[in-house]
Amino acid sequence: MRKSEREIKDFQDIVTVMEKCDVCRLALNDDGFPYILPLNFGMTYEDGVIELFFHSATEGYKLDLIRKDNRASFEMDCGHQLQYFEDRGYCTFAYESVIGRGHITILEDDEKVAVLDQLMRHYHGGEVAHYNHAALPRTVVYKLTVEEVTGKRKELKK
Repeated sequence: MRKSEREIKDFQDIVTVMEKCDVCRLALNDDGFPYILPLNFGMTYEDGVIELFFHSATEGYKLDLIRKDNRASFEMDCGHQLQYFEDRGYCTFAYESVIGRGHITILEDDEKVAVLDQLMRHYHGGEVAHYNHAALPRTVVYKLTVEEVTGKRKELKK
């Protein structure tokens, strides 16, 4: 990282940033090119291991790529604030971001409800909001086990 003073080094601080984000951009290998998708996500972390959870339809290009190569990178960011100093003609941007990588596993049907509950918790303040279980047969769930992660924070200038 070029500006080491911006690095978020504490694991719990990285997790806190991730919990504040509402979109995870997942990058998959598409014959040597990154294929990037913005996705809703859920997450768990225990004993220094972060797992990100996603869902989709049971078929599609994304799943084809995952089945071919389950390596993935991800990025998420939040806390965006534009800061403009008109007198100096200078702009900067405050943010928090996390990037990482790992491997994706497509989960079994009996894990769908737990994963979808985790996604609902992420977007509903820790509570499992109601969703229609009739969609379960048309839904696939998968997790990214994070093997490397870094965080970065740029604060507003004084």
